[in-house]
Amino acid sequence: MTAVASVGDDVYVLRYNCQEVDVYDAEKFALKCHIAVPGLQYARGLAVCPNNSCLYASDWNSCSVHRVDLIGNAVKRWAVASRQAGLSVNKAHNLVVACYGASKLQEYTTHGSLVREINLTVDGVTSPWHAVQLSSGDYAVIDAGSPGGVSVVGLDGRVVQRYGQSVTSEVGQMAVPRSVAVTKNDDILVADNGNNRIVLIKRSTGCTEELALPVNGGIQSPWALCLDESRGRLYVGENDGERRVLVFDGVAL
Repeated sequence: MTAVASVGDDVYVLRYNCQEVDVYDAEKFALKCHIAVPGLQYARGLAVCPNNSCLYASDWNSCSVHRVDLIGNAVKRWAVASRQAGLSVNKAHNLVVACYGASKLQEYTTHGSLVREINLTVDGVTSPWHAVQLSSGDYAVIDAGSPGGVSVVGLDGRVVQRYGQSVTSEVGQMAVPRSVAVTKNDDILVADNGNNRIVLIKRSTGCTEELALPVNGGIQSPWALCLDESRGRLYVGENDGERRVLVFDGVAL
């Protein structure tokens, strides 16, 4: 598994079974440094917050989140609900944790204080894997259960809209979706892991389409997404083959 995040001129890459994050230059793609995350066992998610100058990594085995200060590299860790996976930073600069094993989202301050929990079983979202906040305040949530798809969920846990759970949709059924990224227009990108593709959901129309992203050998088990709209760039972290980080420029969404 490869998790990826980007802020400014830095690209952060966290690889499977590794206790450090690699930092690359976004222009030259040259390795700049490593950031140690002591005690990290089995990373499932990565997020970076420029406002709080820190990065977060989720640890599946210990059910915890590691916070690393980007300036002093001080490390803090706190426990979260069962089997957390994807991470994101919301509009309030708080950390949002998708708790797969507990069927809920948890929101924490950067110091680890719990702000709120969103129970996702209210409308049947039982296996949340990753969640990103939309401009409306709702969340685009990956449901990794069977058959799997994406739901837009309110702060009360109610589902506003579901996508990708019908074989009659334009691109067919999603299979093992693993990550979402959101555009400035609230369109939703999905790493459709089981189908080796990236899917775009246009919120204004409800239409879905497969992005044409040419790469030698095709995309192999896309796991993580990071969208840098300032550069028109999409990063895709793979979970199979060479577990590459693929960089696509000129992505028009």
